[in-house]
Amino acid sequence: MAQTNLSFARTEMAADERPPSKEQGVIAWLRKNLFASVPDTILTLVGLLIVAMILPRVIDWAFINAQWTGTDRSYCATVAQGGVQPDGWSGACWAFVGAKFQQFMFGQYPIDQRWRVMLAGAIFLALLVPLLVPSVPRKLLNAVLLFGVFPFVAFFLLVGGVFGLPFVETARWGGLMVTLVLSIVGISVSLPFGILLALGRRSKLPVIKLVCVVFIETIRGVPLVTVLFMASVMFPLFLPAGMTFDKFLRALVGVAIFASAYMAEVVRGGLQAIPKGQYEGAASLGLTYWQTTGLVILPQALKLVIPGIVNTFIGMFKDTSLVGIIGMFDLLGIVRQNFSDANWATAQTPITGLVFAGFIFWLFCFGMSRYSIYMERRLDTGHKR
Repeated sequence: MAQTNLSFARTEMAADERPPSKEQGVIAWLRKNLFASVPDTILTLVGLLIVAMILPRVIDWAFINAQWTGTDRSYCATVAQGGVQPDGWSGACWAFVGAKFQQFMFGQYPIDQRWRVMLAGAIFLALLVPLLVPSVPRKLLNAVLLFGVFPFVAFFLLVGGVFGLPFVETARWGGLMVTLVLSIVGISVSLPFGILLALGRRSKLPVIKLVCVVFIETIRGVPLVTVLFMASVMFPLFLPAGMTFDKFLRALVGVAIFASAYMAEVVRGGLQAIPKGQYEGAASLGLTYWQTTGLVILPQALKLVIPGIVNTFIGMFKDTSLVGIIGMFDLLGIVRQNFSDANWATAQTPITGLVFAGFIFWLFCFGMSRYSIYMERRLDTGHKR
């Protein structure tokens, strides 16, 4: 009598099979993201129609009809306006951007000393990039060099007056250089101070909590323009006769204080999202308050609020344009200042300069946004077991 194997268990793993053709590739992506339902299809078609109407004109203006070279306004003006372009011409005047590019980057910084700015930028990138790449080792040393040593090196390089470097007053700084210095200092200062303010606001000590609450609510209750105006105009009035501080330093402090108050509320939101069991678990291990905060609570809280933190950074980067209210010229300010140059006064110059400035701001903000998404995905361990 033949024996029959009644076992239902496999002796080997089943071979992998390819997913259905409708579930992979470009067609599957389009069906999932653009044509998943009737409303999605209508919105997609309307969006494509709008793009088809606008994009050709943008391409014509920015690239095809654009004037890329030139030495004065005549290259970007029509014949009726005293230029060489045919009547009715409309195109970007990139020649204006090319002629003023160095000034857009460095402001009135001495031409023969601009190597100092580029050297400081190169050192900053050399220290920042390894810190942002998770696989690069020695993060602690990298952070000490970036946040502890580099600020002094950059100060002596940019200001000068020592080691044979000519002194360059901050009134001559401008352009993208000012935008980056303000934003980098604001970002570097606002995060640690924001964390301390958030912890202070949640403190059980009444005095510390009151001070933090008053500081945060006062700063958040006024616009940045007011803070900059107070730092630049009102603050010197309270100083003793003969004592003064550099205007750029006052702007740095104002931006850092303003960003710290907003950062504190972002971090406080992350702290409130941590379950009570995390505190109890840390207490059961005998951890002190600072050990619990630094090793258990803060890492989780900061991971939760990465979007809010980066959103604050992006907002601060764009808000640096407000320093124009106190007579300083960041990238947008220096671009607008050059509109009054009679050598480049045309109908196309202002919009070209503003498009260039907007693209630079978008480039930095988009980079920060993409890196934050990368970090969110890397730190998203909730699905792991």
